[in-house]
Amino acid sequence: MMLPGFPDAAPLAGLAGGILIGLAAALMLLGIGRIAGVSGIAARATGIADSSLPRISAWAFVIGLPLGALVVLLANGGLPANFASPLYLAVAGLIVGIGTRLGSGCTSGHGVCGMSRFSQRSIVATLTFMVTGSATVAVMNAMGLEVLP
Repeated sequence: MMLPGFPDAAPLAGLAGGILIGLAAALMLLGIGRIAGVSGIAARATGIADSSLPRISAWAFVIGLPLGALVVLLANGGLPANFASPLYLAVAGLIVGIGTRLGSGCTSGHGVCGMSRFSQRSIVATLTFMVTGSATVAVMNAMGLEVLP
């Protein structure tokens, strides 16, 4: 399926991914009573934050994220990927990490789990993520900066 103006879009893969993310979030909430917020779980795994989630479970979740991506990569026979420079990635990761601590959560916790529960705090946080991301791209485009090679 091809979307007009988006020749590289994969809407069916996106739909499948969205269903799996929603299913995983629902299973985590129903199974262990925890929100599937990646930044909170990563903070628990590294000892930055305390929670009722056992640390071993937090590590299993964090390790499972890249392993799941690796399984998809291997199942698809490899995918071409372009990454920003290590400096850009380090700075971006630091800024995102600070933002998730200030915002008491990340896009998975607020955007997926919080929005589905109609949390006002999560709605405001998700709107902030989206507006800030759009503004950042607009400013970078206006300055002629290109992140990807």
